[in-house]
Amino acid sequence: MGRMILNNALRSIVNAERRGKDTVELKPISTVMSSFLKIMKDRGYIKDFQIFDPHRVGRITVQLQGRVNDCKALTYRQDVKARDIEEYKKQTLPTKQWGYVVITTPEGVLDHEEAVKRNVGGQVLGYFH
Repeated sequence: MGRMILNNALRSIVNAERRGKDTVELKPISTVMSSFLKIMKDRGYIKDFQIFDPHRVGRITVQLQGRVNDCKALTYRQDVKARDIEEYKKQTLPTKQWGYVVITTPEGVLDHEEAVKRNVGGQVLGYFH
């Protein structure tokens, strides 16, 4: 259920980007979604996001930048070991130059570069490029 919420939110971001919108409102929200958006912000794919009323249903307002071509969340469980992250990235992302795979690990939600640096594996949440 939680992965479907994340997938719907990411598809809303892609649709808003394709329509040329400046902002998009996402609801319902989850902590995994805010972690995913934090990675997107740190990597420069969105400008900023604000969380309103996180203790109830809540909503997140995302300020778009126009860099997101595609982002998806996996709705099934995909485990990946630390040594297999690079191979998974090559299969999933269109090129070597851009894009990130987001992985939930014992050390938190990380992108593939940080997971390789820390030598941890986990479950793939999704990707964006």
